[in-house]
Amino acid sequence: MRKKLLLAALAITLAGTRLPGQQPASHELIVCGWDEVFIVAVAPDAAPKRTWTWRAQDRAELPDDFKPLFKTTDECKPVDDGARILITSSGSGVALVDRVDGRVVFYARVFNAHSAEMLPNNRIAVAASHDPAGKGDRLIVFDAAKSNVELLSEELPWGHGALWDAERSRLWALADKDIRLFELRDWQSATPSLHKLETIALPEGMGHNLSDVPGTPSLAISTTNHCWLFDRHAKTFAKHPELGDEKGIKSISYHPVTGQIAFVQAEGKNWWAENIYFLNPAGTMQVGGEHFYKARWNAPGR
Repeated sequence: MRKKLLLAALAITLAGTRLPGQQPASHELIVCGWDEVFIVAVAPDAAPKRTWTWRAQDRAELPDDFKPLFKTTDECKPVDDGARILITSSGSGVALVDRVDGRVVFYARVFNAHSAEMLPNNRIAVAASHDPAGKGDRLIVFDAAKSNVELLSEELPWGHGALWDAERSRLWALADKDIRLFELRDWQSATPSLHKLETIALPEGMGHNLSDVPGTPSLAISTTNHCWLFDRHAKTFAKHPELGDEKGIKSISYHPVTGQIAFVQAEGKNWWAENIYFLNPAGTMQVGGEHFYKARWNAPGR
């Protein structure tokens, strides 16, 4: 009963929140951070509206012993132009979910999972962060047709990010002290592998966000006390022009059409936030009692 009351309160708070200066079109934002992933439609001069929601506890097709793994979701990426959503949880769960009916089409146990990315040939790369038992600190690849069966893995200390670079046919992965570049080898075979091409040191430790800046060679990266733009051509870092000196940034997402930035910044001593902030144009979405960690635009071209 307490959970139902909390959800009702969140819906009321969300409905009463407006985003000043929004772009002149409705857009969708996928958000996560607690045991629920949901999609919010944001539009000019209108209250954001929750249009889709997903909770592991509600999914009959997900084995019961996997449902508690999604208590702290920390990634929610659109796949196939938003037809599916790739979800990870620091509680050690990964799921690929159908947008239409919320059905789980793939699931896996990945210790301290922090991000994931779809790869060619229907495979999924998952960044597993630190695990005292030694089962994390890896970049793990799965076949999306075979739930919970590891295909291969590579070392990735405190893994927090994975991003497929289709233009360059490369996989970028974010560790605690560096960013790593991988090439896919024998990818059409039953025994594929990842070949590490480069390891590039971060300007400071504890990488969190790894996302692309559409239409540019840049990747947006956040670390403990700063945010950066990493040039994939020059292999150089520069402070982010607007978020460069901001601490505790958990996610940065650029809308591929409008260029508007949505970001989440940890509040106080927490790993989570009750606010999602916007730049270009500026705005704030506040949901009291929520635990936001990531916010990703759901738009074609991601």
